[in-house]
Formats: sequence, structure tokens, C-alpha cells
Amino acid sequence: MYLKLKLRLKLNKTMILTTQGLVLHTTKYGETSIIAKMFTRELGLCSYIIKGVRSSNGKTKQNLLQPLSHLEMTVYNNPKRQLQYIKEMRQATHYNNIQNDGVKMALLFFMDEVLYKSLKEEEENKALFDYVVDELKHIDSEEQTSSAPINFLINTAHHLGIEPMDNFSQQEPLFNLMEGRFQAAPSTYTTATNPNAAYFLDKASSSHIHNCLSYSMNHGPQPQLTALQRSTTLNNLLEYYHIHLSDFHNFTSHEVLHAVLR
Repeated sequence: MYLKLKLRLKLNKTMILTTQGLVLHTTKYGETSIIAKMFTRELGLCSYIIKGVRSSNGKTKQNLLQPLSHLEMTVYNNPKRQLQYIKEMRQATHYNNIQNDGVKMALLFFMDEVLYKSLKEEEENKALFDYVVDELKHIDSEEQTSSAPINFLINTAHHLGIEPMDNFSQQEPLFNLMEGRFQAAPSTYTTATNPNAAYFLDKASSSHIHNCLSYSMNHGPQPQLTALQRSTTLNNLLEYYHIHLSDFHNFTSHEVLHAVLR
């Protein structure tokens, strides 16, 4: 039986691999199964059929498949298939405090939605994976600051290759969401003729973006923003993601963050 299975896997070009994964999203499949979309360290974004999760004996598997659960997995991988299978999985990191803290849970759901709407199929990004795992451990063990969602967006943008340029100066003080950099204020003529002119933030919002970029890249002190300023900055960065990532739309989890991070 083992030899037959090994031959069949070889003929189908299916490989058995060990990888780490972060659970991003699950959907029902059949009567008792689910399809789990996961961000894996070695294979990028993958979808797995997991059988028996919704059966009376599937509670253990259900507990492993919560948003951003960090798993160690042995998987069957066939590049020609859109849906893969998991041979074995276990918890790689246990969070002690996140599930008992409303603010931390809101931040976890926010991070999950950012990743789910940012990542593309089968794009390996080990640096981003390791950053997210480290950030989750930090969130679990430390008191969270209200700037954590903004820092996460900036650092994730860096790993996705869409990081804004922090070239802020007196000569170029306004941030352009479309260009991803600071520029001089557009003239009346430029505003009328250049469609990108509509993407300029005002001076105050641009300054907050600059301060947050500087802090995230370890170049400056932590910005002291009011709740309204944090909310505006977060919304501006989400709009930046929307402009630069084609599938990044209908974002909702930030609304909960605005309510709990006051």
C-alpha cells in the first residue's frame, strides 16, 4: 500500500513537505470539511481541504484553525492543483494573552484582514512570514500601544514591496498617495491638469505620515498622536494599500480598532 501511494504521488508530481503556516480564512466545504487559506513560509499563500473539522470529533482541529493560528504542518503539495491537502498539523506557537484581551483580539483580526487582502497565490515571502510571527509573539507578551496598527501597515508594506518613501522635507512636504512619496504642493495649474494631484494629503496628515514612517524605520521618536489623528493616519494608509494593491478593498476590521484604541 505504501509503495502504491509513493508511486501515485510521484506520478502526480505531488511532494510531501514540512512548512509553517498562518491561518487567514476558512470557508465551509461539503458537510464536515472546510477550505483553509493559509500563508505558508515556504509555499506562500495556499488553500487546503481539511476533512472532518465540522464533525462531532473535529473540535481539536477547529481550535487549531482560528485566525492567525501559527501551525507546523506536513502537507501534500502539487503545483498543478489549486486545493492541497494537509497530512499532519500541530500548533507551533501558543498565545497566552491575546484571546483574553479585546484590544489584542481586534489587532489580530486587523492583521489577519490586511494579510488576507494583500497576499497573492503562491508568492513566497519568508521575511514577511517571520515578521508576522514575531509581531504576534510581541502582541501576546507586551502591552500594546495605540500605534501598533499603523506600524504593522508600514512594516507590511515594506515586505510587500510597496513601502512609502520617506523623503519629507520643507521643499516636498505633502504626501502623494498615488506616487508613494512626498512632493511639493501642486500649483493651481497642476491641480487642474494632473489627475494625481487629487491624491495629495494636507500638510498635517502628511506630517503624521512622515513621523510614523520615521518611527517604524527606527529613525525617530514615537509620534504622539490624538485618537482622531491616529484614525485619520490609519485610514490614509489603508487608502494607500487600496491604490497600490488591486484586491485590497471592502476593508472593515479597522472600524473595531477605532472603537477600542481611543
